[in-house]
Amino acid sequence: MRACAPGKIILSGEHSVVYGAQAIAVAINKHTSVSFKPLSESNTINTLFSGISSGVHYPLHALGTLKDKLDSRFDSFTQGLLPIQKILNTPDDLLVYTLSSLVHHLPVPGRVSSQSYLPIPGRLSSTTQLSLGAGMGSSASAIAATLVLFEHLLEKPLGIDQRFDMVRFCERLQHGRGSAIDAAAVTYGGMNHIQNGVVKRLDVSLGSGWYWIFTGKPQVSTGECVHHVRDRYEKDTSLWHAFSEVTATIVDNLGDLNSPGSPQAMNDAIKENHRLLCRIGVVPASAVALINSIEAYGGAAKISGAGAHKGDAGGLVLAYFPEGSIQDLLKNYPGYQWGVVEEDRLGARYIGD
Repeated sequence: MRACAPGKIILSGEHSVVYGAQAIAVAINKHTSVSFKPLSESNTINTLFSGISSGVHYPLHALGTLKDKLDSRFDSFTQGLLPIQKILNTPDDLLVYTLSSLVHHLPVPGRVSSQSYLPIPGRLSSTTQLSLGAGMGSSASAIAATLVLFEHLLEKPLGIDQRFDMVRFCERLQHGRGSAIDAAAVTYGGMNHIQNGVVKRLDVSLGSGWYWIFTGKPQVSTGECVHHVRDRYEKDTSLWHAFSEVTATIVDNLGDLNSPGSPQAMNDAIKENHRLLCRIGVVPASAVALINSIEAYGGAAKISGAGAHKGDAGGLVLAYFPEGSIQDLLKNYPGYQWGVVEEDRLGARYIGD
């Protein structure tokens, strides 16, 4: 049995959405797939996450204890007693915590106590098309796929809004005081507007001329970068208002990019978004150089995701290049992965046995 969920790309609003500004993100046609194979002669959940870890064995009787331990570590993080990167011991912990949280939330036949979290032992496996640490929402995508998979297995489907809440709840272990952006995109699919935790699905398509470019995994995690920005700019309301105005311009032009003047307005808004991200210090020099080249060729680009406040790699860059061939420009950057942004309008879903 298998489920999948898309990744995401932020068009505008990373960092600023945490402070009440609006943001917009699109689910992309790159997915994380999670599968489960029951194992009758076992009393554990065995994980096998391709490209992430070599696997961990979790005794069924200890899943409740794991959840309690990770909740306690998160509480220590919120009190400033533990860094965000110390909450999870391995990436596997996040998906097993997701499973434990779901079953703890549901009335499940066979659960006889708070420590009896799952009646079925087996192997939990995952593969992903998303570049890890790229700002593509790989953690939220894996969480959403895990939820859908076990909703199906346990015959206890959540409403889609409940699923969004669960993804956001579980993802806090990875990103600390993050936003609803990733949870919205991977759960609902399509184009989503987010502000103050409220998600609105936008009935517009992204259109052509958009590209993703992976400049390398940042030296710091999303949670660390968000925390760094919070320490320095949390009270700067004029800064976050400027971000919100840029996002509004992008939203206004999204459904009208074939009209005269609209592509230029979009181009200008993305350039301004880039300037603001540079202002808060999350665009490394290598990403600045790439973006300068794109602008010199008539396009626009920006960091998409948290970026990085130290190190040379900035993760994902989103480029708007509606005319000409960006492929010719990117020949100068042979070490970067890139592709056309393709939209996924379905969100997390079960895809079969």
